[in-house]
Amino acid sequence: MSSYMAGVFDLDLDVDTVTVVDSDEDDIIDVDEVDYDPELHVNNIVEAEGSETIQLSEDNVNPGLCKRLGPQDFELRKVLGKGGYGKVFQVRKITGTDAGAHFAMKVLKKASIVRNQKDTAHTKAERNILEAVKHPFIVELVYAFQTGGKLYLILEYLSGGELFMHLEREGIFLEDTACFYLSEIILALEHLHSLGIIYRDLKPENVLLDAQGHVKLTDFGLCKEHIQEGIVTHTFCGTIEYMAPEILTRSGHGKAVDWWSLGALMYDMLIGQPPFTGDNRTKTIEKILKGKLILPAYLTQDARELIRRLMKRSETQRLGAAGAAAVRGHAFFKHVHWDDVFARRLEPPIKPKLTSEDDVSQFDTRFTLQTPIDSPDESTLSESANLMFQGFTYVAPSVMDEIHKPRVINARSPRRPRPHHHTAFTIPPASHSHAQPEDLMDVQGLPI
Repeated sequence: MSSYMAGVFDLDLDVDTVTVVDSDEDDIIDVDEVDYDPELHVNNIVEAEGSETIQLSEDNVNPGLCKRLGPQDFELRKVLGKGGYGKVFQVRKITGTDAGAHFAMKVLKKASIVRNQKDTAHTKAERNILEAVKHPFIVELVYAFQTGGKLYLILEYLSGGELFMHLEREGIFLEDTACFYLSEIILALEHLHSLGIIYRDLKPENVLLDAQGHVKLTDFGLCKEHIQEGIVTHTFCGTIEYMAPEILTRSGHGKAVDWWSLGALMYDMLIGQPPFTGDNRTKTIEKILKGKLILPAYLTQDARELIRRLMKRSETQRLGAAGAAAVRGHAFFKHVHWDDVFARRLEPPIKPKLTSEDDVSQFDTRFTLQTPIDSPDESTLSESANLMFQGFTYVAPSVMDEIHKPRVINARSPRRPRPHHHTAFTIPPASHSHAQPEDLMDVQGLPI
């Protein structure tokens, strides 16, 4: 399954990643959307001395703004992965100001999601979190839109592939290499926690690398919002090998589960496998709850101590339980300058070997060699079912800023022909250019 995919599934005893939603995930708030009237723009006239009169329209003022975004605006290039609810494609945008840019398009089937109210809540939570979170080490949501039967998330394309793939190739990482990735992940987790968000699915498959080799966390389908200090949740979710004991026992968990998972990920990077594994799920869980943590002698004292402290079974004693500062302050990171980490000034230890912007060589060929086909949207949902996804549509502020930039049009006057000289004038943005992105949204489409 691609790391871009939302990971919300019913309990299945034959798979390793499980989600049993049975608790308190009903805190999704919808955003009302306002229809946009394109007629407000098309009857304006601008004249400039020495220039011909130009009739302004959506073709020359904020081109594409009046058009609703949909699947037809993207060319399918490659399959990046598949999940329980749909596919992830590499796509190229073929319309608008960002035509030619490459993205990852996650396609989710509404009919599969609406069968369970909690699945719907998880899907909407992922979209809301992606909108709210802007961070150097977290994947960026660029667009979101929907059709009658599908939801579409357009994310930045991260051509460096999964950390999992690189770890598989290397076998294990040196401590300096692990330190680089852990540092960037720590800052991403710290930011999520500051917003009251638990990640809950940290594993090598969910850590992507960009073209330069820096970390980006992806797949926010198992996140939980509104978790502040002293608040716990009871949902059983995640990937077994990286799940904290308090999730497995359903005793209630908070942000500390992410620090356990960080310790398990660090162990995986340095030893080559998760810390607790068994022949089946039951034995793996038993080892997580009661097994001895075995650390090889070749690890430095700082590395061993950090793993032990991150993987304390008592969450109150776990490093990070009182905040990320304690993790950042550990001796394992004594040579790390955190301002440089945040500013992405550190040299990545692995630089993906890429030949082009749309290179997919860092992704699994089991997917990339498949023919990219977005299956026909045949399902028809009731009006009430579709209302569940009201507020899903989104356009990134960076895209809106680009759309609302003053545009320069060169026009030559037929009255004073000058073969080698044009009079330039600036057409200001539309009268509602201070509107927020949500003011331009519609539940069935997205104006850009």
